Amino acid sequence: MSSSSLDLDTPHGPARIHLHPVADPRGALVLGHGAGGGVAAPDLVAVARVAGEAGFTVALVEQPYRVAGRKSPAPARQLDTAWESVLEQLRADALEGLGVMVGGRSSGARVACRTAARVGARGVLCLAFPLHPPGRADDPGKSRLPELKAVKVPVLIVQGEGDPFGMPPGAPGRTVVTVPGNHSLRSTAAVGEAVSGWLTSDAWS
Repeated sequence: MSSSSLDLDTPHGPARIHLHPVADPRGALVLGHGAGGGVAAPDLVAVARVAGEAGFTVALVEQPYRVAGRKSPAPARQLDTAWESVLEQLRADALEGLGVMVGGRSSGARVACRTAARVGARGVLCLAFPLHPPGRADDPGKSRLPELKAVKVPVLIVQGEGDPFGMPPGAPGRTVVTVPGNHSLRSTAAVGEAVSGWLTSDAWS
């Protein structure tokens, strides 16, 4: 799968897009990274590969704070604003005319959920969705479940069975697939299989 990278300006600095186009794409999948990691995370790489094999052009998005060399993530509002700016520009150019699915791992999954309606996503892919901070499962005020509940398009969550950030519940339109491992989702074969099956089904079409 060929690839290229480009920088796109956002209100919070340039974001870097790693684009993996395919011939005659059936759609596009745009993915964000976790808070402390980048787009080279093993699960994101695995998903980009299987999505390409399924006929989707893939865009891996590095948030501006990562491009600037900072390790600490930007505030949620800045992450969301930068993401929305990237999606708007991609849909006007590299992904023009394609149905777009969004997603990411951990923090990137939260961004995709919060912005799904505003960017017109057809589906959301969550890798290691952090349902709550480790050890805070009993504190309703720390739950991120409202972010999932707010999504009105089909959602796939791929979660490690031992993830200390919790196990999101399934619901109508929200499929949860558990795989061996924890928050790092190192079982990339299982992750890829789950995502490939969902992308090639009619769950989101």
